[in-house]
Amino acid sequence: MVKGISRQVIVVHAPDPKLFEQAIFILKDGALEGEGVTNDALLKEAKRLIRSPERSKRPLYQSGPVWAVGGALLTGLAWLLTVLL
Repeated sequence: MVKGISRQVIVVHAPDPKLFEQAIFILKDGALEGEGVTNDALLKEAKRLIRSPERSKRPLYQSGPVWAVGGALLTGLAWLLTVLL
């Protein structure tokens, strides 16, 4: 049991409870101080995140299939050079 720590949380019930019952968002310390953010705005943002999560798109050079194809091409080129020379 942890003592002396309090956190502000937002609990949002899932719109389609087949897999998840609820989502719990933990607010950062001091997130509401001096920001002018209302409780309704926080709840609206939490519900938006549940409906359509933001996905970060990785650059093409960080993709696994691109590295696999590049490795196959280099291997084929090395083989071709050893056969021809």
